Amino acid sequence: MTRAPRFCDDACGRVFLAFAARAQKTRKGSPGFGGESISLRVSILASGSSGNCTLLETSRTRLLVDAGLGKRETLRRLAALAHSVDRLDGIVISHEHTDHIGGLAALLAAWRTTVYLTAETHAETLRFLPERHARRFERVEFIQAGRGFCIGDIEVAPFRIPHDAIDPLGFTFRAAGVKLALVTDLGYMPELVKQHLRDCDGLVLESNHDVEMLKVGPYPWHVKQRVMSRTGHLSNESVSAFLADPEGFDARPRYLVLAHLSENNNNPDVARICAEEALGRRPSEFAFRGELQIASQHEPLVPIQL
Repeated sequence: MTRAPRFCDDACGRVFLAFAARAQKTRKGSPGFGGESISLRVSILASGSSGNCTLLETSRTRLLVDAGLGKRETLRRLAALAHSVDRLDGIVISHEHTDHIGGLAALLAAWRTTVYLTAETHAETLRFLPERHARRFERVEFIQAGRGFCIGDIEVAPFRIPHDAIDPLGFTFRAAGVKLALVTDLGYMPELVKQHLRDCDGLVLESNHDVEMLKVGPYPWHVKQRVMSRTGHLSNESVSAFLADPEGFDARPRYLVLAHLSENNNNPDVARICAEEALGRRPSEFAFRGELQIASQHEPLVPIQL
């Protein structure tokens, strides 16, 4: 069954704004799952070319962003974080590449939940799935760039990004007065994307490859050209240029996470050094005072509480 999501420009938006206004006064969540207080918690289960999956939680809502891990591995990583997820309120898909949807059918067998993706991404995804897996898409809601919607008490704002997929999206998420941006798989940073990344409390941003490592690395030349193209992936150098620019990066995030690092053409130390050097070049009045972290392909990142 497919249907349009509950866009936030009507009743859902009014409910969300009322909720956010109350939350902004205290900057705290209310007791939710298990009685704990959560405003917006971010658990990056995996990030990289072998699989991407992030769990977002408030006191009322749980959703996954992308489903690039299989069921068993997703559950293992949740268990490593002492998480037991008995239900999901939705799975939001950025695009149809395997490292973002490879585990989707298996997860839908575990959690009968709604999948949020664009109509084009849905059609492309079904092309690659066996019929028995396609039947698991029982609840689908089509989304589109530039039109926000709500999942529970989380407001989702999709925006278009330059990548070689059919209809790729980045996202911002708002809940309880805080904002998270999650954007990977883009070849460069258009001004529109930079605008979406402003005023964030948390930013998860691709830092895929070191250009020189990629050039001398093992990939065939046509793959190297694809990665370096304007519809490929962000390099450390491109991220550094963004982070050093006060007019591009506002330095507001309390947490800055570098994500989707290539295992062949990057490493965490190189990415961190490049980012730290760029942040160190900012004028003192625009200094970044948050925490810089690196997401891993192999182990979940310690949850971030915004």
